[in-house]
Amino acid sequence: MTRRDQIRNAYRLTGNNASFYDGMMTYSTLPGKVICRLVWNMDGKKNLRYLERALSGVPEGFKGKLLEVPVGTGVLSMPVYKELPEADITCLDYSVDMMHAAQAKAETVGIRNITFLQGDVSALPFEDGTFDVMLSLNGFHAFPDKEAAYRETFRVLKKGGTFCGCFYVRGGCGRTDWMINHLYQPKGYFTPPYETEQSLRERLEKMYTKAKVTSVEGIACFRCRK
Repeated sequence: MTRRDQIRNAYRLTGNNASFYDGMMTYSTLPGKVICRLVWNMDGKKNLRYLERALSGVPEGFKGKLLEVPVGTGVLSMPVYKELPEADITCLDYSVDMMHAAQAKAETVGIRNITFLQGDVSALPFEDGTFDVMLSLNGFHAFPDKEAAYRETFRVLKKGGTFCGCFYVRGGCGRTDWMINHLYQPKGYFTPPYETEQSLRERLEKMYTKAKVTSVEGIACFRCRK
């Protein structure tokens, strides 16, 4: 199964009990499609495009150690992990409820090579250079201490390892910026300050030997090599 197929089948593979969040992330339910278009100015093709880029750092047939933080509900990553039975996967989230939702999805599709942990990205409970791949999907825009999150994800990644993922950046879509400032931020879903595509590129190029950043509307996708 190709990565594109894994993303397209995310909703089907996780069953028919999609939450509002799951429907939005997979562009698979009517409310989810409305939010994608209204807030993020994305249709199905754009949604697929940014997710493919965000997950591109996880190789097909990967057999190493991977950390995903935050795991959220796991709606996007569990279909990918289902095809990686020999990988050593750890999924961490500060929210116990989110983590339990991801764990339920893993059990539904029969994934057994995952450890789930409740924890804080600003103080990861791992030794330096533990993981071959670090994955972070739509998390950095919500982290209160972003500087610590950048340091910790770098610290626990092995030399030569890959850091990849995506999150909201300012300036990619005016409509999205307005919604974040007037709705998401006041409700506490997102936490400033926010990167721009350029500031993220500059930051990652200083930290990593190789860094690629591209955007789809207001979402920046990145892949770095330590």
